Amino acid sequence: MSLSDFFARLSQLAPFLFPHQLPRSNYIYIALCFAMLALGRWVNILVPTQYKNVVNNITDHTLVSADVVAFVLLKVLQGDIGLLQTVHDFCWTPVSQFTTRAVAVRIFTHLHSLPLEFHTNRKTGEILRIQDRGVSSIESLLSSILFKILPTVADITIACFYFSFHFDLYFGGIVILTMTAYIASTIILTEWHKQHRRRSNNYDNEMEAKAVDSLLNHETVKHNNAEVFEVRVYAEAMQKYQSAEWMNVVSLNVLRSVQNCSMQIGMLIGCLLCTRRIMSGDMTVGDFVLYLAYLNQMYAPLNWFGNSYRLIQKNFVDMERMLEVLAEAPECTDARVQGDIEFRHVTFYYNDHVPILKDVSFKVPAGSTVALVGPSGSGKSTILKLLYRFYEPTAGEITLDGRNIRDLSPRRLRSHLGMVPQDTTLFNDTIRFNIQYGQAGAGFDAVSLSEIEESARSAQIHHKIISLPEGYETRVGERGARLSGGERQRIAIARTILKNPRVVLLDEATSALDTYTELKIQSALQTMTQNRTTLIVAHRLSTVIHADLILVIKDGHIVERGSHAELLTDSEGLREDQELTTHYYNAAAAAAREAATALQTGLDSGVDEVSSTSVSTDSESYE
Repeated sequence: MSLSDFFARLSQLAPFLFPHQLPRSNYIYIALCFAMLALGRWVNILVPTQYKNVVNNITDHTLVSADVVAFVLLKVLQGDIGLLQTVHDFCWTPVSQFTTRAVAVRIFTHLHSLPLEFHTNRKTGEILRIQDRGVSSIESLLSSILFKILPTVADITIACFYFSFHFDLYFGGIVILTMTAYIASTIILTEWHKQHRRRSNNYDNEMEAKAVDSLLNHETVKHNNAEVFEVRVYAEAMQKYQSAEWMNVVSLNVLRSVQNCSMQIGMLIGCLLCTRRIMSGDMTVGDFVLYLAYLNQMYAPLNWFGNSYRLIQKNFVDMERMLEVLAEAPECTDARVQGDIEFRHVTFYYNDHVPILKDVSFKVPAGSTVALVGPSGSGKSTILKLLYRFYEPTAGEITLDGRNIRDLSPRRLRSHLGMVPQDTTLFNDTIRFNIQYGQAGAGFDAVSLSEIEESARSAQIHHKIISLPEGYETRVGERGARLSGGERQRIAIARTILKNPRVVLLDEATSALDTYTELKIQSALQTMTQNRTTLIVAHRLSTVIHADLILVIKDGHIVERGSHAELLTDSEGLREDQELTTHYYNAAAAAAREAATALQTGLDSGVDEVSSTSVSTDSESYE
């Protein structure tokens, strides 16, 4: 990496290395850190000089206790465990913590600002690995530059002038040549080492991504009896990583060996020159001791320089992926959402060869309900994802209140949208937390338990929750695995009811429910969606009879539109659904009668069990 590249990268990282809005106390800590560094440079000159005085006084038999005490006190101040370094570490810790926290929060915020397409094309384990490595690299880079590289450069410069003036230009030249050879070999070999480090990082990311992906899909692994396959894939990924890491270690050891040889050759030449000068009477034994002490003292930070440069290169490699993530364009900014939705000639491709929607146009007036029906894969759920700005249309536009949603802030837009998805996943937290999450944007403190319970009652899940030993504090497990599909879906409905959105999107919101519960939920949903813009995805006309407009979608096209009665009258292809509707309500009525009987006998807590067992056979046969 050239010097220009180095400074270009530093300028790119400057906002992270030196975050804005540092607390006032941190500036005091930073000033103390630099004061300790300046004192450390001065002590580095005094220690070998005092060492020379002690040795010369011993030789002349004039040594006094004060000389030894002064030497020991200077050594107390010097070194990695010296008093100056201890004070420096104490002062730097709060600054380092603030920087790390600021960088981590900024990266995390940026990740949440990225569009859904970015997250669906990335693996969770890889993203987490990139974030962790990038954050730690930022802090390490800042510390290396300020407190390793700069002090070492200052020590080398001071040493060259000191040897040239205290001895002569020969000794100054030896120091300069030794430092030049050391730094040149460090830069050249570090570039070679960096290639293996980058390769090792890539395999490490892949290994972590495979492990996380496999564990997140543990149910699929077990369903397909693929444990042995997953272990073999992980073992192969680890073997690739270890092979790359072996070359990484080898290149590092070669680098250290060359650095050590450069320093020892320079010391050998200087020692031979000192010996010759002593034998000729031009130098004293104290001068020789001073030379050795100063040189050994300087080799320690010089070794730090090599380590720091290598660490900087490692940090740059570690941060490359993080910078790529930060270069991803976030979703754009602010606007206000009211309620009118319109799709204008929208076409959408997930890739260049598979069209999902083809020239789709329709309008949902504010406060009305529009349903999308059709077979699986026809593009119904894609319409909801486009409205949520998870994806952008390939052609055409989507508007809210006449404004293209590309011009609206997704964060502001989504604050007015409420989604009940078909495939509901929950946080590995309490039921209360998962329902309360509907108001996460406004703040959890603004939501009372009574509001949460009321939302749960509307979603027909309250009685089930309070029957559990821990009630609303019951933990639901990873992705809600401890609950049934119907229970997860009702919690998602309760969460949306609590959010109280302006626009409601229902993607088969009752698909996992039994017939009796579905009827009650449908009633609750109709109450919730009154005077709200509502877009419903369904497979059957029978579940969206109340919709103001029904759009029949097939192969990405709107093939028919109209009310429920109009479609059943005009469409021969949908007559079969009318028969299903009759059977559906017959089954529902039977379920309601059985549930009412159970209620009369006082089995309030058994409603869910009665509904799910007594009518499941009938409802499934018709659905």
